[in-house]
Amino acid sequence: MLSRLLATVLWLLHFLPLPVLAGIGNGLGAALFALARRRRHIVLVNLRLCFPELAEPQRERLAKAHFKVLSRSMLERGLLWWAAPERLQRLTRVEGEERLRLLLDAGRPVLMLAPHFVGLDVGGVAIAMRHDSASIYAVQSDPLFDRLLYRGRRRFGDQLLLSRQESVRASVKAMKSGRPLYYLPDMDLGSRDSIFVPFFGVPAATVPGLSRLARLAGATVVPVVTRLLPGGEGYVVTIGEPWQDFPTHDVAADTRRMNAWIEAAVRTMPEQYYWVHRRFKTRPAGEPRPY
Repeated sequence: MLSRLLATVLWLLHFLPLPVLAGIGNGLGAALFALARRRRHIVLVNLRLCFPELAEPQRERLAKAHFKVLSRSMLERGLLWWAAPERLQRLTRVEGEERLRLLLDAGRPVLMLAPHFVGLDVGGVAIAMRHDSASIYAVQSDPLFDRLLYRGRRRFGDQLLLSRQESVRASVKAMKSGRPLYYLPDMDLGSRDSIFVPFFGVPAATVPGLSRLARLAGATVVPVVTRLLPGGEGYVVTIGEPWQDFPTHDVAADTRRMNAWIEAAVRTMPEQYYWVHRRFKTRPAGEPRPY
């Protein structure tokens, strides 16, 4: 019943002009910062670990800004599910799309590195509106939102959603068939299949899948970052320069390079990274858990 009510609210909100919807999201974010104690604690711990040079009031302001853009992204997801394609195209500017098109036209398998910024889903939809692509889909615990998310991911074109339980072979096959893979490798998924590499100078359990998938598919890595613009001005999806000399034969070095690149991207808009995730929950043996 609650999930149906929330879905109805999202559907109603998607009719609003984006500046109005963004304002509501900012207000909701301010309320969540005050009320969501557990999530606020996680965000502040992450910011203390990653930005020790900041004073505590600065980190608190950054945390408040994060809750605002996070709430915006939650409410604005209704646009991705129900807004007309023409409206989405007006709201979303894609920069560097010719880089992706040149690789695909040349028959090169493409692996898109898409870090967990709050605009991640907007970037996925922007790519899907232009190219038949592939992504990895995690089943949601709520059946209604699982259907909405799944349908939203497949709304445009012929999109291939791969389960996390599927083998690496399915992802490699998709890339070799000409589908760019929208890949999100920067979450703590536990110690299994992970290695510890620095992220903001802190050892972070990281799945080295970017290096391995690129090697198995002979794929070119292309970074994709989505920025929510202030004041409800829309979104900018930036497709970066293809990575050179990647992968190497050193998986750990490749994974360090990935984390270093993500860290540099985060520093350009630190409030928009997904800080509510417990990025450092898995620790090397003997280290205390920070949360």
